[in-house]
Amino acid sequence: MNYTVIKKLPCAEDIIHAIPLSYKNQRAIQAHRREIKSLLLGSDSRLLIIVGPCSAWPKEAVLEYAERLAVLNTKVKHALKLVMRVYTQKPRTTTGWTGTLYQPDPLSVPDVEAGLRYARQTMIGVIDLGLAIGAEALFTHHRKGFLELLSWVAIGARSSENPEHRMLASSVDIPVGLKNPTHGSLMAAVNSVLAAQSSHTAVLEDAEIKTQGNPYAHLVLRGGNNMPNYSLSHLSTVNRLLAMYGIKHPSILIDVSHENSIRHGIADFRLQEEIVFTIIESLKDRSDLKKSVKGFMVESFLKEGKQKIDLETRSIDLGGLSITDPCLGWEQTEKLLLVLSEAHR
Repeated sequence: MNYTVIKKLPCAEDIIHAIPLSYKNQRAIQAHRREIKSLLLGSDSRLLIIVGPCSAWPKEAVLEYAERLAVLNTKVKHALKLVMRVYTQKPRTTTGWTGTLYQPDPLSVPDVEAGLRYARQTMIGVIDLGLAIGAEALFTHHRKGFLELLSWVAIGARSSENPEHRMLASSVDIPVGLKNPTHGSLMAAVNSVLAAQSSHTAVLEDAEIKTQGNPYAHLVLRGGNNMPNYSLSHLSTVNRLLAMYGIKHPSILIDVSHENSIRHGIADFRLQEEIVFTIIESLKDRSDLKKSVKGFMVESFLKEGKQKIDLETRSIDLGGLSITDPCLGWEQTEKLLLVLSEAHR
């Protein structure tokens, strides 16, 4: 085999036992999931907002952000269901830092055992503050120890056409958002939701299983092929395809970052706020589309922008400045959510 064993990892049960989830938080997560399902069903008219850092690092800044978001949540929860992004695994187009689960200190060497503990501690720390959390299911073999913490799951643009990720989405009783692929095909995006809502025969650990299909699997539009895809034309096409293929509870979230933030060929994270309200305004006279668009994804952290890790000088800002995608700063995030909550009242 073309690999070298570094060390044996503890089993997931050992990590769970060492960093347990309280019974109170177990009940809270179940309640968060029920609320999100109600939003997707249409029986709860609030907007679903997935908001937070592009990547959950460092833990101290993530928890400070969570504390602020928990306070803000008390002011907007009448109109918005907030789910904080706590992304501990990061997909890369080629190579790069793959998140805290694999390398909890980006300035040091990877350490998966330390990362497993770091990631679970960070997630539970946010849950302790009363927030629902969401994360991307990137490396599916790490599902045990993390899926039970999530109120919402993302299948990313590089994974949504992967049969293993589609079967994972089909097998869980958690709302799952599947992003359109990076090449932007809306048909491929709808296919991923259809696959996730369908039953499959699969292998889980050492057992042959039959998944039940996830009726709460839904579509996330994030732009593709260097172009946005949140226009009324795109939304109309998606709505038609969702209906044509019999998707249960057809629902769309719009990721206002990534390629949806491209204008004149250049991505600008600062446009996220403007894009949200452009979409809200455009849907006012389109009740058919407004019914399907359930909310937004926003990348946001304590400080605006992003930084590059300098491995030579080991210089890095630990105060809540992204080391992956650029994010809105806290002040702009707070303003966005307050204004949005009033607009959606």
